[in-house]
Amino acid sequence: MEERKFINLKKEEFGIKEYIKRNLGKGKISRLDIEYTPIGEKIIISTSKPGLVIGRRGEKIQELTTILKTRFKLENPHIEINEIANPLFDAQLVADEISMALERMGNLKFKVIAYRKLQEIINAGALGCELRLSGKLPSERSRTWRFAEGYLKKAGEPSKEIDRAQATALTKTGIIGIKVAIMSPNARIYDKIDIDEQIKKQINEEPEEEDFIKKKTKEKSEEEVEKKPKPKKIKKPIKNKKEKKKPKKETDKKIEKEEKELAKEITKTEEKVEKHKITQKQADKEIKQEVKEGVKELKK
Repeated sequence: MEERKFINLKKEEFGIKEYIKRNLGKGKISRLDIEYTPIGEKIIISTSKPGLVIGRRGEKIQELTTILKTRFKLENPHIEINEIANPLFDAQLVADEISMALERMGNLKFKVIAYRKLQEIINAGALGCELRLSGKLPSERSRTWRFAEGYLKKAGEPSKEIDRAQATALTKTGIIGIKVAIMSPNARIYDKIDIDEQIKKQINEEPEEEDFIKKKTKEKSEEEVEKKPKPKKIKKPIKNKKEKKKPKKETDKKIEKEEKELAKEITKTEEKVEKHKITQKQADKEIKQEVKEGVKELKK
């Protein structure tokens, strides 16, 4: 039984929220909360335009209270208005403004609308923003367009700090879905490091301390060097020009002998070659003479 009561209560709350949003108009309300107190029901409306919600001398609020009593059977509804200081950091208001602009200007100018709104949000001081438009843009085939700029967390605890909202725009070609995600400058980022004036002073003071320590260490090292006795220089004996040559080692002697023997062998081989050439020349001459003599005998 308690579960049924809980479901019925949430249905009633949803109906109240939808009715108030429709009655006041699109793009005026960002959030609507209902609180139950012993005195009665408390309805908190957060808007960027409180004058339009209240009306002249509170006419619209009076109408809402009477409708909530009669239609939704609330005993003592009490309406409160919470003004939003900067509407550009509220995702729901931004999504409603984009949907209204698309309905007014058409599908073909969706890029102009999205980029203009994105630039306004970033110039206002937001850390990051993301806009997603899905539908028949600009042709008959549906697709999604993403416009993003700045720093935007997608996972972890910092992602809870991001304000997200959805809206729909009814155009001639069909329904267009709009998703907005804004990270305000007041969002808590856990991996962000804030440098205050105290930290800056510490950073500036640290090098002075390091210089002071370096000076002290230099002075100590200089004092230690002065205290230590200087080593005496030992004079080397002057070498006489007429000094005896050092005896050669046995290996050097062997190398010299082998070099001499190689030189002798080379000279012998050269002599043999020259002799061989001479003998060949003499033999050629003798053969030529024998041939001449043989020819002469034949002629006779």
